[in-house]
This record gives sequence, structure tokens and C-alpha cells, in this order.
Amino acid sequence: MNKPLKTPPPYPIASVDHALRAATILQLEGGATVAQLAERLGVARSTAHRILAMLVYRDFAVQGEDRVYRAGPVLELAAHSQSLVSRLRAAALPHLHRVVGLLDETANLIVRTGDTVRFIASVECLQALRVGSREGMVFPAHRTTAGLLLLAELTDGELEEVYGPGRQRDRPADGPDLAQLRTELGRMRRNGFAVNKERSERGLVAVGVPVRGRDGTALAGLSVSMPSVRYDPQRLRSLVATLEAAAHAVEKELADQP
Repeated sequence: MNKPLKTPPPYPIASVDHALRAATILQLEGGATVAQLAERLGVARSTAHRILAMLVYRDFAVQGEDRVYRAGPVLELAAHSQSLVSRLRAAALPHLHRVVGLLDETANLIVRTGDTVRFIASVECLQALRVGSREGMVFPAHRTTAGLLLLAELTDGELEEVYGPGRQRDRPADGPDLAQLRTELGRMRRNGFAVNKERSERGLVAVGVPVRGRDGTALAGLSVSMPSVRYDPQRLRSLVATLEAAAHAVEKELADQP
């Protein structure tokens, strides 16, 4: 028997439908101007503009200097297998809690998509002065600990694909100096860990290590974040050792899954 066609809901909400259709157009077709989207949706330009403004606000879209709207970080995350993201999160959460119990600092799990990263899990510590949960938030990859670790896995050619000339059209002011970034990534590649001192947020220090798949590819970054006033460089090796133990435990759980 053929599967029945989708039945529209009895009380459709036009504004929601327009927003979902707009997001789909940006994701599948690469981009659109306000006028193009208004024509596609059959709405006024002012309505299309309001829809796009909300998509930008929620990171579903970005607007380039050419005034074209394109898929934002949330939609780019679809490049990751959702099953992989959910499996990563499920495998990591118990170990994030264990890290927080040992270090009494906030722990995070992060994945990269292009030049951005998304925090897919975050467990806060109980200290009064602490780094809050970043779960669901999106940051430029080169400004976060885990993002740098994941970028360090790329070849020069792959890094050029992410940050080369013309690649940062949507966020030109935030693009890194590529030569300097290569030097930093080389150091992190040798060390096997990364330290972020107020690079993403003032007053915050983070230390991170990669979480690898069966083939050795870095799938995510596992990090611990703390107020900079509490960071002691003398504890760095201990922090890294605790994170590496947690990362290896997550890797083992992933490897044991069918």
C-alpha cells in the first residue's frame, strides 16, 4: 500500500510555514535576496524581511555584504549526521558530569561545521562564580578551544577552503589571519590540547582535547571552562589529563556502539 500524502494541519500558521519554507530555500538553494524570497513565498517584501530578520536572530541565516541571505550555523549543522550528534551527546554526558565532579568547573562538548562550532552539551559546576551553560550556542571556530582543536585536524588545503580569500564573505570582519592561525594550529597539533585565554569571551579561560572516532578522526572537542581569575597554569597538565581520560572514555563508548 502506498504511503499516504502528508495532510496539512487543521489550523495552519502561515507565518511559521513561511519561516520554515524560507529556511529550506536558504539551505537547499544557497541563498536569496529579500525580493527573491518574497516572490517565492508570495508575500510582501516587508514580510519577507521580517522573516529573514528572525532567521538571522536565531542563527538559521546570515546576511552577506552583498545583501544575500544564506544558511546560518544552525542549518549548516545539518551537514553533521544528526544520529552522530545525538550519539556523541549521549555518550559524553555522563563523562562531562564526572569531569565537573573532579574539577568543579563547567564542561562542554562541541562540534564544528565550517567556520563555526556549536555546543551540543554543557554541564555547569556548582561554584557561585562559574561559566554558564553554552549548550545550543554557536561561536566562530577559531575563537573557541574545541574549534581550534578541530581546525587543527584540517590540511592546509582544507583550511584554505574554510578561511581562504572570499570564503568569509558573510563575516569578513571576524575572519582570522590565516598565516597566524596555521602557526597556532600547528602548535596545538603537536601538543594534543588547546588553551583559550579570553579568546572567545572576556574573563574566561578554557582548556580542551579532541574526541576521536574509530578511524582517528576528531569528531568533537571536549573542554572545561572557568573564570580567568581561577585559572592556574600550574594545573594545566592535570586539567589536560582529566579531559583526556574523559575523551578516551567517550571514544570507547562510541566504539562499542553497533
